[in-house]
Amino acid sequence: MDTLRGHDIDGDRDDFDYADDAAIESPPAIITNERRMQVRAYNYWASLLKDRALPSIEDLQPELLEDFGPYSVLLDFSVGIDNPAVIYMGAALRQECEIAGSISRIGDVPPRSLLSRLTDHYLQIIANAAPIGFEAEFVNQRGADLLYRGILMPFSSDGETIDFVFGVINWKEAASRAETDALEREVSEALGFSLNGFAADPPVLDLTVSDMIEMPVPDAGAPLADWLAMARDSAEQARAGEARSHIALYRAVGLAYDFALAAEQSPEDYADLLTDAGIKTQARSPMTAIVKLVFGAAYDKTRITEYATALDHARAQGMGAGALAAYLAAYAGGLKALVRDTRAARRAAMPARPDRSRTVREAIRIAPALAPQAIATDEDGLAVVVARREIDGSLAIVAALPEGSALGRKVMIAAMH
Repeated sequence: MDTLRGHDIDGDRDDFDYADDAAIESPPAIITNERRMQVRAYNYWASLLKDRALPSIEDLQPELLEDFGPYSVLLDFSVGIDNPAVIYMGAALRQECEIAGSISRIGDVPPRSLLSRLTDHYLQIIANAAPIGFEAEFVNQRGADLLYRGILMPFSSDGETIDFVFGVINWKEAASRAETDALEREVSEALGFSLNGFAADPPVLDLTVSDMIEMPVPDAGAPLADWLAMARDSAEQARAGEARSHIALYRAVGLAYDFALAAEQSPEDYADLLTDAGIKTQARSPMTAIVKLVFGAAYDKTRITEYATALDHARAQGMGAGALAAYLAAYAGGLKALVRDTRAARRAAMPARPDRSRTVREAIRIAPALAPQAIATDEDGLAVVVARREIDGSLAIVAALPEGSALGRKVMIAAMH
């Protein structure tokens, strides 16, 4: 699975110890093995696939999953993509979100609760038709800073359509507000400029901002390979255990951008580096190749996409060399927030999606009637059909579900209850 981090990492390591995750202690309720929970959830999903493209929703019983069931939620998209139904919510997740009564739709989830963040991710399932891993941090309804990580997995009632999504989520409470305020002041003072009302991202300063700014870079006329080597060294430091901080990561992303600017001045050398690495450019996302060169083509695909988004933003803003790292440190919410805001701006600029439900209903309204004898039935002579009320009050059959479909069986069961 492309976006689930952890398959190539020791399962005993902490779930939140990547370069841009704050180094904090787990609350008593969640001690260790957060990453392994996501991996176990994915392995469970994969075990239900068998020889199908999507696992059947009939095989899923979240209430019986003692391991990660309490941290899970099951969404039903058959009632609508924009506001799916919540048909199961684990006890631990319900407690974190402070939900006492019943919740019927995702739109009914309390604002600023952990579950309200799912809307940022579940639509990716429809587009990718595969499990999606995600992570972020935010301030919840109690004013606590949470770092959360989870996985959303698609299920189907007919083997083809994704109409259910099963999510497993874990979280940690980050440092106190007083601690992050102190770190913000340190970042602001080290950068030596006004943040103009924006709160600096509160990193764990394994490398200080001064270290980041003062690290040497190649001369302006240096070969492009030197720029790449410097960016790769910084990326390796960001991944290393002794430099696990936002600052180290921001410097690495900043140097990747500097390398991109240098590559524009040496297109032939850049083409040779891409060929040597076996990396192809993408017309719609040219910065992806830059990030792969610096961080490695096998690096986590979600991170590659995030870093490329940051580089695209810097290029669109016309930033010069050496500017992006400080910009990320000063951006309210840091790299994650920049990526979120950039994607939100892109979505806002896109034309609205057509209302699929309205389109289908209109097609049914004008569809020609079908002859009853033309409808296929199962071995018991049963079929699930769609009928339309005609002007004279009669019902006309205008569509039918495939003979023996799993969805048809579920409809029959629901109709008899």
